[in-house]
Amino acid sequence: MTFRCGTIAVIGRPNVGKSTLLNHLVGARISITSRKPQTTRHAIRGILNTEDAQFIFVDTPGFQRRHGGSLNKALNARVEATVGESDVCLFLLALGSLNSADRDIWPIAQRARVCVIGVNRIDEPDNPRDRVLEFLPRVASTFAGPDIVPISARTGRNVDELIKVLSKHLPEQPAMFGADDITDRDERFLAAELVREKLFRALGDEVPYGSIVGIDEFKIEGALRRIQCTIYLDRDGHKPIVLGHEGARLKAIASAARRDMESLFGGKVYLNVWIKVRSGWSDDPASLRRFGLN
Repeated sequence: MTFRCGTIAVIGRPNVGKSTLLNHLVGARISITSRKPQTTRHAIRGILNTEDAQFIFVDTPGFQRRHGGSLNKALNARVEATVGESDVCLFLLALGSLNSADRDIWPIAQRARVCVIGVNRIDEPDNPRDRVLEFLPRVASTFAGPDIVPISARTGRNVDELIKVLSKHLPEQPAMFGADDITDRDERFLAAELVREKLFRALGDEVPYGSIVGIDEFKIEGALRRIQCTIYLDRDGHKPIVLGHEGARLKAIASAARRDMESLFGGKVYLNVWIKVRSGWSDDPASLRRFGLN
């Protein structure tokens, strides 16, 4: 039996469902999600094993030119580099929305050896069958060439067909990861990302983009994990916003993150979260390197 294995760069503008799709494929929440742009900042690999193939999906930051600064330039550069290093590019679109941001990404997708287009959200209530049938020809005429597969990342509808299409483009070679692996990221990384996800979901539009999470201590004691982490903020004025009244918001953020960690890691977690202000970190190349963003 021929075995195939390769990397698939999942790219698209913010909020088209890249991380939701990755989590569905691997069956675990390894990539954080929210409705805000720049939720994903790292290239995160999710591994799907089948009988005759290993798919290494690489979730990437949403490519966009709306925000400037060193951080956004680094995130966009990561998208381009990931496409260049992958065997296949999966260009994800949102059903019913085809705009200039999608067109900006098309030249990057074309650099891949093979490109497949996924049209997400076919199961949304405001996307009836007629709308799906009307939208797919628009995609085909705008981005000529690739296979186009309509899917629902949320429910998994038609994802099996997407896997079939991607499989035929993977190179014939042995698996790169173990049969039980679902990601190449360690628990420290996943813990920091879960805290950051709660920040994005709990706060307004401005504060999350000026925040980053660092793990200060990560100890495993039997089935218990003791985790100390720090939320670094860009401005002094953001600190009381994150804390909330008498620290209530920070406590809620930490509690929600802890529950997700316990579910993902399969054991009890003791989580302690601190806040520090580090002005200008998102425009400082040294800070970006420290947090793995450059």
